[in-house]
Amino acid sequence: MVSELDLHYPSESCPFCNIAQAYPEPQPEPSRKGDSASASSKSLLWSPPSPTRETRTYQEEEKREESSLQSCVPRDDGDVGSANPDRTSPASFVVLASQEVVAFLDILPMVGGHLLVATRHHRVKVADMKDDEGREMGFWLPILSRVVAKVTGVQDYNIVQNNGARAAQVVPHVHFHIIPRPGTMPEIKSKSWAMFGRGQRDELDDDEGAKLAAEMRSVLREEIEKMGRRPRL
Repeated sequence: MVSELDLHYPSESCPFCNIAQAYPEPQPEPSRKGDSASASSKSLLWSPPSPTRETRTYQEEEKREESSLQSCVPRDDGDVGSANPDRTSPASFVVLASQEVVAFLDILPMVGGHLLVATRHHRVKVADMKDDEGREMGFWLPILSRVVAKVTGVQDYNIVQNNGARAAQVVPHVHFHIIPRPGTMPEIKSKSWAMFGRGQRDELDDDEGAKLAAEMRSVLREEIEKMGRRPRL
């Protein structure tokens, strides 16, 4: 039997990989003379301070690090690399595209603001994730949870992650659901939340999805700005 989700996610290709490919990982800023920064974009988040850090003021370094995180949020200026739902089919509403993580609205949401946070590379189950992927996922999940709560105005939410078909995993690519739990919607109260990923859902309207994703990107930029500096793991 073909489910509604199967119609949106063809079995011959991974939709989450398609989204990741449509939104490449951000590149590190060009190295300056005497700066030994790695060419790898992973250095944006997790590398130790560069040997030339002492040549910069604290404010300069802090701004550079904030810029690195901001580059993980697709722009809204319509330029190359900016957010565009039509870069994938079906349309995708991307909020984050970092080195190891991509976040986008569920196109068949259980409720408004239903966000998916996936690994950039194809990993079927959490046990398949690499160390860097786990660290970065752990970094972004709390931030994106705050974003969802602020944009939707709903402070209670579920974070759910399924592994394998018997655990209700529909798309075999690691992803976490951030699902607001509004208390004012009777239809949400009556739903069974035991099995995330399957069941009756309404399709996300394209205009609504574009507007909601833009709001989330804006709030995500604000959250990054509040951080002031990147983490040291």
